[in-house]
Amino acid sequence: MIDFNAEYAKYKEIFELSLEEFYGKLDCKPQILSDSLKYSLKLGGKRIRPVIMFAVGELIGAEHDKLVNYAVALELIHTYSLIHDDLPAMDNDDFRRGKPSNHKVFGEGNAILAGDGLLNTAYSVLFGECFNGSEYVSAAKYICDCAGINGMIAGQSADLLHEKDADSDEEVLNFIYENKTAKLIMAAAVTPSILCGGKYYSELKTFGSDLGHLFQITDDILDVEGSFESLGKSIGKDGSEGKYTSVHIYGLDASKLKADVLVDKCVRLLEGFDGDTEFLRELVYFVRQRIH
Repeated sequence: MIDFNAEYAKYKEIFELSLEEFYGKLDCKPQILSDSLKYSLKLGGKRIRPVIMFAVGELIGAEHDKLVNYAVALELIHTYSLIHDDLPAMDNDDFRRGKPSNHKVFGEGNAILAGDGLLNTAYSVLFGECFNGSEYVSAAKYICDCAGINGMIAGQSADLLHEKDADSDEEVLNFIYENKTAKLIMAAAVTPSILCGGKYYSELKTFGSDLGHLFQITDDILDVEGSFESLGKSIGKDGSEGKYTSVHIYGLDASKLKADVLVDKCVRLLEGFDGDTEFLRELVYFVRQRIH
């Protein structure tokens, strides 16, 4: 039996060392731009997307060295999305991971530029990988597509569009979940497959999607039952702002049941893989049981 926390810490440490190396090369002017970029990157967090990427890579035979720049690029994209998500024009949150949001420290204009800077730098990192071969190009494109107008941005747009809708539509909720949250988790799970010739491609795509939906449902539940101390951000905002959430549509108890069904789906899917899937199985339970 593995020590899940120790394994998670191992993958996270591999990533943090790579990110520190990235910090060392991140030299831009004016200073406020450099400071605002690094501020949000250094707020930490679970780093769950790089952890998923490394764990899947280890399972199917993609070395960490082959994945590390993709993991950095994916975290840059995720961090840019959080900076923009906190802006007054979006979710209007003053805190992120227990610290003032980027726009509260550096101002709205600089926060927008910090997010733009992280996204453009992520693409530069991905373009750099494309020189290594066709599978690297395919992996870079997959991440870009997951982050773009047919992915995360589409989900965020739908989230804003349907705020305060009088009627509930399960199809709309699934669209928001799939694109706003699940697509970047899918990118983490599928990238190692692309770099390994498509090994378990469809299975990992489904796994990433289901895990992403589970992550977002859990987030919706925590917005009701969590605390600022554990989450590091404002709670109860989704309900007060009329956000399209699982709790809003199904209620709290039914949302918990749906989360448990997704856990079962993820775990059953992993049973079809060769190799040791214990860490990924425990990761699914971790996502369901998390309090932060």
